[in-house]
Order: sequence, then structure tokens, then C-alpha cells
Amino acid sequence: MDAIELLLTRQSCPRLAEPGPSEAQLNTILDAGVRVPDHAGLAPWEFIIAQGEGLKKLGQVFADAAMSSGADEAALAKALVMPQRAPLVIVVVAKPVEHEKVPELEQHIAAGCATMAMQQAAFASGLGAIWRTGSYAFDRNVHQSLGLTQGDQIVGFLYVGTPVVKAPIKAAKKGGEFTRYL
Repeated sequence: MDAIELLLTRQSCPRLAEPGPSEAQLNTILDAGVRVPDHAGLAPWEFIIAQGEGLKKLGQVFADAAMSSGADEAALAKALVMPQRAPLVIVVVAKPVEHEKVPELEQHIAAGCATMAMQQAAFASGLGAIWRTGSYAFDRNVHQSLGLTQGDQIVGFLYVGTPVVKAPIKAAKKGGEFTRYL
């Protein structure tokens, strides 16, 4: 698949299973994440990998956060297994730093670009991926459990694995429909 085809056919793969990425594939995915536009070379991101026992640990982090917010038993049970919907989850964290020329928003966008690049690298490696957020991305209990600081923000949970089913291709959108010229 060439780069243009990859970009024009990108879509999420919501059902993922083993095998997850090999060590070489994971390194490629992570390397793609750090090649995105990054004004002033700040690298305002961190990638937290959960696989194997790490998926259970992340599930416990979600369940603890759900319990703290008063969730019912069904929500607690769901939170506990959420990360196990794929063999690997990359928690992508924006870690903005104070800089006179690079606003915080731009640094958050760079972390988002890293997430997209990693998803594309997973697809190019023959894997599937889905970028999820949800309430746990913004939950301070989750942040604290993952050792994040006050200024850090989870921009997504990138689930990576082998697609279980071939997702139907979504209808193509034309960029011109969202464009205007000055």
C-alpha cells in the first residue's frame, strides 16, 4: 500500500486480537510517532505501553477511577477489561513545556499527530488500530495512577493488534466540501 492509499483509506479497527505488534513493528510504530511536526523539537509527549500484565494494570487503573466516581458494578466490570480489547495499548500523553514561541495548544496537537502517525504505521505494518479517548483520558485519578503531572493530558489510548474482521470502508469524504478560499 502506498502512502496516499494509506491516508485515503484510513479507518479505525474496533475489533482487535493477538498477535499484537512484534518488537520490530512496535519500534517502527513508536519511531513514526516521534517523526511528526514538532516546533522547536520539544518532543511534548510520552508513550506508555500496556501489554500482557500491563493491560490488567491499566484495567485496574480504569476500575479504580470508576469506583472513585461512584460507578455501579456493571461499569466497574467493564472498566476492568476495557484495555484487553487489544493485545497492546499505547497511552499517548501530551506533556507541554513552557516555551516562548510554542503555545501549549500546538504541543497538544503535536501529541495528537504522534497518535495519528502511530496508527498509520500500525496499518502500514499490516496491523489494525483504533484511537480511543473517553472519560478516562480526562480523569485525574487515571492521570495520578499513571504518574502524570498536573499539566499533562492524555490525548488518546491507541489500541493495536490484528483486526478480527475487515471493517467496511466508510464513504469517502471530499476535502473540498470543508474548504473555502480567501
